Amino acid sequence: MTEKRRRAPHLHPTLSEIAELVGGDDPVRHLRILETGATFGEIEQALAWASGAGEALGAEERPLTGRVAAVYEILTEDRESD
Repeated sequence: MTEKRRRAPHLHPTLSEIAELVGGDDPVRHLRILETGATFGEIEQALAWASGAGEALGAEERPLTGRVAAVYEILTEDRESD
């Protein structure tokens, strides 16, 4: 079993770290996330919302903003086109 390393949320990930966090085999998507300048914490927050946590956290009262919103849009754009 592999253990994920806990990274400081305020640090900026490399392209390979983004690929590890986000998964999938889409280097263009990983590069677009890198270009947002998002930190580990911001990417993790966007991933949580993309997996449905936004509903539990009250998405209507507290919408995503800034880099978290940008990463969320990249993560969910495939769903919107379905």
